[in-house]
Amino acid sequence: MSIRHSLLALLQDRPRYGYQLRTEFEDRTGASWPLNVGQVYTTLDRLERDGLVCRDGEDDGGHVMYSITPAGRIEVRGWFTSSVARPNPPRNELAIKLALALTIPGPDAGAIIQAQRAVSLRALQEYSKSRRDTTALQRPADTAKMLILDSLIFQTEAEIRWLDLCEARLVQLAGLSG
Repeated sequence: MSIRHSLLALLQDRPRYGYQLRTEFEDRTGASWPLNVGQVYTTLDRLERDGLVCRDGEDDGGHVMYSITPAGRIEVRGWFTSSVARPNPPRNELAIKLALALTIPGPDAGAIIQAQRAVSLRALQEYSKSRRDTTALQRPADTAKMLILDSLIFQTEAEIRWLDLCEARLVQLAGLSG
């Protein structure tokens, strides 16, 4: 996820200070990816260094306000018009863990699968409940949150299906060696 580009996108309509950017990011993404306010200010410092934002004075509360520069607008426009790169192949800690569990003595790959399935099912239930609750409100402003929740639901469902396949392969492997 590009915090850099997300902050630039939020600065397009008006200047903001760091905590406002953090809050708006979380509001607009359904708080799916919490941001550390320190990370926001570090990113703003880098954006300022790179000429993509500038300090725009202080508000009445003494907060340093940041504005997007013309170069920042070009940068964020490019981000919105380009596809998101998919690492080839994407690194997946769970897949790595299972691959290693199958190839070294000691770890119980079946137990790893079961433990992950339980975590994934709980997450799926939470995402689905949040999606139902959001849908019940029927507010146009919740469309972005629903898109994020749909993405999380689909990813979690795919992980559960993959875990089912892993378990079937373990059973198949046990039959071959037994």
